[in-house]
Amino acid sequence: MASVFFSYSHKDEGLRDQLETHLAMLKNQGLIDAWYDRRIVAGSDVDDSIFEKLETADIILLLVSSDFLSSTYCYSREMQRAMERHDAKEARVIPVILRHCDWHVAPFGKLMAAPRDGKPVTSWPDRDEALADVAKQIRKAVEAAGASGPASGAAAAPVAQRTAAPSPAASLPRSSNLRLKKEFTEQDRDEFLRSTFEYVCKFFDGSVQAVGERNPDIKGHFERVDSRRMSAVLYRGGKKIAECSVRVDGFSRDNGIAFSHGASAQHGSFNELLNVHTDEQSLFLTTMGMSFGGGREKRLSPEGAAEFLWELFIKNAQ
Repeated sequence: MASVFFSYSHKDEGLRDQLETHLAMLKNQGLIDAWYDRRIVAGSDVDDSIFEKLETADIILLLVSSDFLSSTYCYSREMQRAMERHDAKEARVIPVILRHCDWHVAPFGKLMAAPRDGKPVTSWPDRDEALADVAKQIRKAVEAAGASGPASGAAAAPVAQRTAAPSPAASLPRSSNLRLKKEFTEQDRDEFLRSTFEYVCKFFDGSVQAVGERNPDIKGHFERVDSRRMSAVLYRGGKKIAECSVRVDGFSRDNGIAFSHGASAQHGSFNELLNVHTDEQSLFLTTMGMSFGGGREKRLSPEGAAEFLWELFIKNAQ
């Protein structure tokens, strides 16, 4: 069984929890034992507990984000030691890119990152697809470690060197399955909707500008109408080739994010609608499936929602 260590910022704990859920089959098959700092027993020395596990881990997952890079503990302590063990072929380090950040110049920037192509988890339209891809890559690493040992072809270190001395604060054994269902209030849902709409507006504003910079014959216009509505238009040679409005809208009390192929669409009229839903651990958006490719099965993050709506808009210009 391979031991897996999570190095992450607590600001990314929700994403860490979701990733561990996707590792369930590896755990059920007895292939991995996953550890992170929330498993530290009360009364234990935190640093000793973390580095005891870091020193004996076969696979070290660096959950990379701007918060991870700005954390002195994550970057200067855990990551640096992880890379030393990786370079010594004592463990395998896998960077898992959670959110957009300047990670390529970091010491682990030379390593193959997950998900595929190093595309951040939060930028995938379907977050489950991204995390499933990460899980598949971790499975490959576990299988490789099983075939050649954690040294990736070198002889495994003697047991005496790889096993830490028992901690004086050691307590009774415990399960890693301690996750309980999270309860989300109406306020949580409303704030998630508002923050998603704010992100979509910034995403469209930046994307409209970028389209014009990359395509000299294209002129774009973005307008933030008010706190609940925005519009975007693209022109080629003065002729309108794409337009849309995005707004907080919906049915009755269940507001969502509405998209219309028209800059002046009226309330209650839309071509696609994203609604807020929850599972046991997170908030996400789903589509009504009114547009081509808008399958209801997709669970969209704010970043995924913005990309999904932009694709609905830009396809008319393409």
